[in-house]
Amino acid sequence: MNTPTIDIRRAAGRFHTRIGWLDSKHSFSFGRHYSPDNTNHGQLLVLNDDRVAGGTGFETHPHRDMEIVTWVLDGEVEHKDSEGNRGLIYPGLAQRMSAGTGIWHSEKNWSPTDEVHFIQMWVVPDTASIDPGYQQVDVNDLLDKGGLVPVASGQGHDSAIAIQQRDAVLWAARMKPGERITVPEAGFGHIFVAKGNVEMEAAGPLLTGDAARLTATGGMALTADPNGDGAEVLIWTTGPLP
Repeated sequence: MNTPTIDIRRAAGRFHTRIGWLDSKHSFSFGRHYSPDNTNHGQLLVLNDDRVAGGTGFETHPHRDMEIVTWVLDGEVEHKDSEGNRGLIYPGLAQRMSAGTGIWHSEKNWSPTDEVHFIQMWVVPDTASIDPGYQQVDVNDLLDKGGLVPVASGQGHDSAIAIQQRDAVLWAARMKPGERITVPEAGFGHIFVAKGNVEMEAAGPLLTGDAARLTATGGMALTADPNGDGAEVLIWTTGPLP
């Protein structure tokens, strides 16, 4: 088995796009932001931390051969696509769009006045040119029970939306102060602290917006700050890029 490695990426070091209606922080190369040493971690290609002003959003645009998962932290996002799918995405609702042979979609802030805050993540599919697809599942009840919940999976987890990548799972946790979780074993693991602060075994504190890139994850533990208000954490476990 490979030796586990830990690469901590702080929030302040992410690429940053600000264009008036959009404030977006990118964990990997995206758009005009490019670094050949920061294009992916395993099969995870994009993790954008987006804040969108009220009454605005991403106009209709195309995608192809990508599994796109959206996770809302605050507010609501309205999704519309060329396959006739329409959904309102809110905190605790996992949403997936499979671009497949090609799809056009828009993502708009549902509120005319309040900002929406969401994370959008892209994973490469294991099969090209599938039919485009859409799915959303409310997992709030499971998150409220504590622990790590699979919310998007290519491995058939009952609670999760299905993605077309057999090696990838997105796990989420709403951690109470002092709660401890264990990172599932995988070739690649990507931890993103969406809210709050956690202590990571062998690495120290991770604050809001910080990330850790792991190889050979080996069951590493995270503990929410016992003196804080809890934490919300997103963890991808994947295989390597083909």
